[in-house]
Amino acid sequence: MAQIDAALVKELREKTGAGMMDCKAALTESNGNIEEAVKVLRKKGLAAAGKKAGRIASEGIVYASIEGASGILIEVNCETDFVAQTDDFKALVAGIAGLVRSENPAGVEQLLALSWPGDAEGHTVAQHISGKIAKIGENIAVRRFLRYDASGAALSSYIHGNGKIGVIVEVKVDKAEATAAAEALAKELAMHVAAAEPRFLHRDEVTTKDLDTEKEVAREQAIKAGKPEAVVEKIVAGKMEKYYAETVLLEQPYIRDDKMSVQKLVDQRGKEVGAKFDVSRFSRFKLGEGIEKKANDFVAEVMAQASGN
Repeated sequence: MAQIDAALVKELREKTGAGMMDCKAALTESNGNIEEAVKVLRKKGLAAAGKKAGRIASEGIVYASIEGASGILIEVNCETDFVAQTDDFKALVAGIAGLVRSENPAGVEQLLALSWPGDAEGHTVAQHISGKIAKIGENIAVRRFLRYDASGAALSSYIHGNGKIGVIVEVKVDKAEATAAAEALAKELAMHVAAAEPRFLHRDEVTTKDLDTEKEVAREQAIKAGKPEAVVEKIVAGKMEKYYAETVLLEQPYIRDDKMSVQKLVDQRGKEVGAKFDVSRFSRFKLGEGIEKKANDFVAEVMAQASGN
């Protein structure tokens, strides 16, 4: 067997754009023959994947899955919405979410190192995604995920805009017979969270930094408006109550009836079925938030997809 040194791996990687481990495996299989190794990578669909891996992936989908007491929320990115809405991409995301449920990885790095189910060649998730990159012609990246394991609670999720926003909500319930009602409430709240964008569940979760910033802004606005010092603090207090109502889920006006807060809705739903409901946590993913996007028009997306670049 030929000696596979780092220089040979580097040469193949530069020639094909494939990942380092894939290049080393291909060279081993081809007994160190570069041209044969290229053929091996092409047959596996990996030869062009590495070259696409550095491109900005700000589209994609947020996907949610609830099965019994287990809830998954995941964001997987690609380069264009055109690809994000294909069945192939959606199936990939669902498969990755299934692994999060079955294997419970601690983070994205651990997830990518898992074996892809049913792969005869024993490819990892990362290698499987590399194959999809080569096939689809766009960079693909698992950005983030979370998993809820509920105990004595109901879970529900909501996906808005073909995967642009995803929410998962957990509602604790004190009576098993009220679980269905708790699930219905969690669904209502998931839709509310998608629309209202709360940042916190309770007001005691608001950070000191956020509070100080809001108070400073409110105080300066009042002073610039010429308000006397005795009135300024009252104005600041009023502004802070408004801030809580805008950012704290349980204090927000319910989107379907702004005359009641979310907390009052929760209490009302519990009273209707003779149970006590408590919203214990929620998570909201917005697709691509924080990722710098490139300006592509629709025509450019279609042309890029057609050319395979």
